[in-house]
Amino acid sequence: MEAHDNCQVNYEELPQILVLEPPPIMIFYGDQFLKNFRLLKAWESQLPLDQFLTIHAQSVQALLSPGRYLLTTDILQLLPSLQLVVTTSAGLDHINLPECRRRGISIANANDTYSADVADMAVGLLIDVFRKMSSADSFVRKGLWPTKGDFPLGSKLGGKRVGIVGLGSIGQEVAKRLHAFGCRISYSSRNKKPYVSYPFYPSVVQLAKDCDVLIVCCGLTQQTHHMINKDVMLALGKEGVVINVGRGPIIKEEELVQCLVQGELGGAGLDVFENEPNVPGELFTLDKVVLSPHRAVHTAETLMAMCELVKANFEAFFSNKPLPSPIVLNN
Repeated sequence: MEAHDNCQVNYEELPQILVLEPPPIMIFYGDQFLKNFRLLKAWESQLPLDQFLTIHAQSVQALLSPGRYLLTTDILQLLPSLQLVVTTSAGLDHINLPECRRRGISIANANDTYSADVADMAVGLLIDVFRKMSSADSFVRKGLWPTKGDFPLGSKLGGKRVGIVGLGSIGQEVAKRLHAFGCRISYSSRNKKPYVSYPFYPSVVQLAKDCDVLIVCCGLTQQTHHMINKDVMLALGKEGVVINVGRGPIIKEEELVQCLVQGELGGAGLDVFENEPNVPGELFTLDKVVLSPHRAVHTAETLMAMCELVKANFEAFFSNKPLPSPIVLNN
């Protein structure tokens, strides 16, 4: 559907995709990867969202959603012709899944596109917390080395007991990396994985009692909301470390801050937070805490791969072919 010679594409005839807010792939790479579609960019309209959606209600069959934009029942009900939601997120907590299930709306997500990058970030945060790399960098940059002398000792990674919360595709990539470091891996998940040999704990508290580190890799659901609370952190202990590359609200942030400030927890590496982009100020002064602005999935290579996956899902949908990365909505 590209222009040839002096002929121009009739954009009115292109398949329509509704975009409520630009996802990161469009912020970094523009929308040329979707040049064969007509994009309805709600954020560029001067109309209130409900009016904008009402105008396009009967024609919109497909929607592109970033992970941070809530697809509520109210929004979905304004789109009676909607048949497909493609989200650039691996998690689905921003989508009203019961409403999509009731309506028969298909969903495609990032699948395991981000898994390796998120696992790299989890391991990087853990090494940083143990070896104090960010603090050491600041120590040198501030000119403290000549005046303060030796920098405080860090801690060895090899041999640490690491508990992974959520042994999905990300959790398995984390386990593979840390196994190579000589860590002892165990996990907690919704169900025991018959294909792995790592010890399984049905209780996160019990997992924490037997570990030096907890790495949160699971998705955000009603069951996992605030799952990592003070009981879990106290079970992990004063030398324990929490790494979160899942979703911020999986950890009860107020209790995490309290445990870190009071020395009831040894450290934390956090890529996600409960009320992003707002981060508790108490964390800024703690050398044993490493902070990242929700960037675990954001590498140039992975975002390019995500562009291709998004395009492939839309092309498959409008060609009546199977989606490359469908989500099965269980009843």
